[in-house]
Amino acid sequence: MKTRTVQLGTVCEFIRGVTFDKADATTRPEVGKTPILRAGNIGDELDVQNDLVWVPDAQVSDEQRLRQNDIAICMSSGSPEVVGKTARVPCNLPASIGSFCGIIRPKSPDEASYLSFFFRSAAFKKYRDAIARGANIQNLRFSQFEEIELDIPTDQRQIAGRLQQTDWLVRTRRYALELTDTFLAAAFLKIFGDPFKAPAAELARLQDLLELDPQNGLYVPADRYVANGEPKGTEMVHMSDLFRGIVTPGGLKRALLETSEVAKYQLSEHDLLVARRSLAYEGAAQPCRVPPLKSPLVFESSMIRIRPDRSRLLAVYLYYYLTNRAVRENRVRRYVTISTISGINQDSLCRIEVVVPPLHQQQKFSAMVERVERLRSVQRESLRQAEHLFQTLLHQTFSGNV
Repeated sequence: MKTRTVQLGTVCEFIRGVTFDKADATTRPEVGKTPILRAGNIGDELDVQNDLVWVPDAQVSDEQRLRQNDIAICMSSGSPEVVGKTARVPCNLPASIGSFCGIIRPKSPDEASYLSFFFRSAAFKKYRDAIARGANIQNLRFSQFEEIELDIPTDQRQIAGRLQQTDWLVRTRRYALELTDTFLAAAFLKIFGDPFKAPAAELARLQDLLELDPQNGLYVPADRYVANGEPKGTEMVHMSDLFRGIVTPGGLKRALLETSEVAKYQLSEHDLLVARRSLAYEGAAQPCRVPPLKSPLVFESSMIRIRPDRSRLLAVYLYYYLTNRAVRENRVRRYVTISTISGINQDSLCRIEVVVPPLHQQQKFSAMVERVERLRSVQRESLRQAEHLFQTLLHQTFSGNV
């Protein structure tokens, strides 16, 4: 197979995100203002609906407006998992990207798809890890990107087509899981009603409904983690391990911990984990359930553990309560500090008001969730296989650049 070796600076343009004064920004659309996407909007797909801000049109140059085939990238973050993350822009958008992000613009539309997959490959992640700078906040610089060399094969369009098909398979499997989540959210409202139209139900602060005080997770230095694949050590949950609202043990990072540390930070299936901070408001205070566990599992410092008093409140009910959109907007949002990195602390979390329905209703809902979870386990396995196939193709395509 013939290839040509190029530097990214010869096949891409690099455009900085929009810098603006917070005083000029609004959280709702206004005439004469352009929506700005931020790091939280960059995932496997570009989220153009949530957590936007609007800034005056005059502060956004023509080249900063998102065009079809652009690649949005997070250039600065306190999370190593987020910095360098990319998403392809599917069409011309009347929007731009914030100052902690940037735009990679392929010069040739024919190469845009192939280049977008390169930025999702292990080869690019290796470059990213080598050039990221900063102890707490990691930063990337476009000047370093320009020198990265990439092999582009003559049949790159066919290769990109296969990757697109597999990527679509992954997204389809992921959407199936999202539909299941939608069903359970609807079932929650059917059984318990609108949380703001249930005057007969008890209303209590979360702090009065817990078996244990909330607990921040454990910080573990890098030198205490064991190499991937080694069976020694204790599995730890990180923010990147939260999967559609439920932790998935097995294959997590392991760390060498003291017995006292495992005892203090060990999780049970009756716990919820709550995200302490996030680049996007929607991620802060987002809860995650814990399944039945066969071996000890602990959690790291970016999360808070809460353990409801099961004589009054079940974790599965609390999870769907805290993820209810109306509850998040009216009872959670006020306790989240919204900034460049949004967050919540233990005291604020405890002050959230919770509607407490009769225990038998919660148990009925829990039984329904258990049945649906069996279906979800099949869906998750299908998604895992699709993701494995996609990553295998990525590796085969770009292994020569590692």
